[in-house]
Amino acid sequence: MEGLDILRDESRKGGGQARIDAIRKTGRHTARERINALVDENSFVEIDAFVKSRETEHGMDRNSILGDGVMAGSATIEGRRILCFAQDFSVFGGSMGEMHAQKIVKIVDMALKSRLPIIGIWDGGGQRAHEGVSALGATGELMDRLIACSGRIPMISLVLGPVVGASALAAAIADFVIIGEEHGEFFLSSPLETPEVADEGMSSRDLGGAEMHASRSGIASLVATDEDDAMDIVAEILSHFPDHCDALPPILPTSDSDNRPCESLSEIVPDDSNRPYDMKKIIEEVVDENRFLELQPLYAENIIIGFARLGGNPIGIIANQPKVLAGCLDIDASVKAARFIRTCDCFNIPLVSFVDVPGFLPGTVQEWGGIIRHGAKLLYAYAEATVPQLTVVTRKAYGGAYLAMSCKHLESDYNVSWPSGELAVMGAEGAVNIIHRKELKDSEDPVSKHSELVSEYRQKFGDPYVAARNGWLDDVIEPNETRIRLIRALKPLTSKRVWQPPRKHGNIPL
Repeated sequence: MEGLDILRDESRKGGGQARIDAIRKTGRHTARERINALVDENSFVEIDAFVKSRETEHGMDRNSILGDGVMAGSATIEGRRILCFAQDFSVFGGSMGEMHAQKIVKIVDMALKSRLPIIGIWDGGGQRAHEGVSALGATGELMDRLIACSGRIPMISLVLGPVVGASALAAAIADFVIIGEEHGEFFLSSPLETPEVADEGMSSRDLGGAEMHASRSGIASLVATDEDDAMDIVAEILSHFPDHCDALPPILPTSDSDNRPCESLSEIVPDDSNRPYDMKKIIEEVVDENRFLELQPLYAENIIIGFARLGGNPIGIIANQPKVLAGCLDIDASVKAARFIRTCDCFNIPLVSFVDVPGFLPGTVQEWGGIIRHGAKLLYAYAEATVPQLTVVTRKAYGGAYLAMSCKHLESDYNVSWPSGELAVMGAEGAVNIIHRKELKDSEDPVSKHSELVSEYRQKFGDPYVAARNGWLDDVIEPNETRIRLIRALKPLTSKRVWQPPRKHGNIPL
């Protein structure tokens, strides 16, 4: 017993008190402290505490440390069972050696067999150079297991320190990546090997810090203000997810009435169809208790994604944002939304779309960048999804962007429009300029004639009742009825099942 206690105490010391103190001085926590902050008190059960590196070169046999730089085990979060691991920066800078990777492989295998969520806390300098290809090979095994988990169990990565190289690739496989604002850094190539950092004075934070990944690369789902905030974000995201892909997401009781009218919605959309407004105000008014967890809020701001609840049921929300680029879809917005839709579809989370989209963003940057291919990803994701899909058109729904935003033709289940909805191939002004260009050219009063033709076009094609007459809308509703109608429509759809012909998998236009 005494020998066991000594070994267990040695394992808990990691790289030693001096290194632990150095980590704490930077404002970061140790791996053990992070896991204790993440999970319910006294729920963590550690495995492989006595694992050590098997490498004998470069003095590794003399310097190996129990645990080999990573903690792993099972626990609960708000009573939910999970598997988790945390890299220990005090041991070889959290670098991933062979046994380090194998420990994570074991816990990921346990998660897959148990069909439970896996949460990884990443803080390490990539693959351990001292162990060469052994470290790289074990990292490859880890990636293989993580990919096997994808779409089967929820995966969340927390980046709370520097994460470099193949470790960054492994962390990015997760469904959600949360990056610490102060210390989280994410690189594929080491900053020491990046010319802009080495020669031009760019900092490592500029290259791969939280702000960059939140606004430019789009890798960060959310940025945590500190480590405690990161743990709270994990719990909130997890509360919307089932344990695995064959389970339904948890329904939570709410004090918000299903029959609550949303009176303020009648005043949000301007009478002038070219004036912007904030779609988030509509979302927050409709959902339970006005609580909306937005993801990637600083990336592709012309589209909004996130989680909320309707009548206690978790939902994934996709919405155009008219106050950014007039709500146009571009490359980044299409990819952002498509990824989110597929994530929700994997885990049986219904989709609610709020549509106000004048089209795809025009221009050479978009066309040369592949907007056709990337826009097709969004359309593909909606068409492929088998979860309940509900769509509200608040104003514009034009052309290919109308089709790409959960239209009835892609087998959306419940589609409604406000009276302000405009469903058409394009805006009335543009359509008249094309259809009646000769008539306008020959007119004695082209301004009045243009106004008359625009009004006529809107009456024939541009209001929601045209689409409703053709069955492409299930109803036209008053804005204040939106919450009531969506909850009533969702209730029978929670048992929705879709049979699909067997195939290996579709070929999304990546």
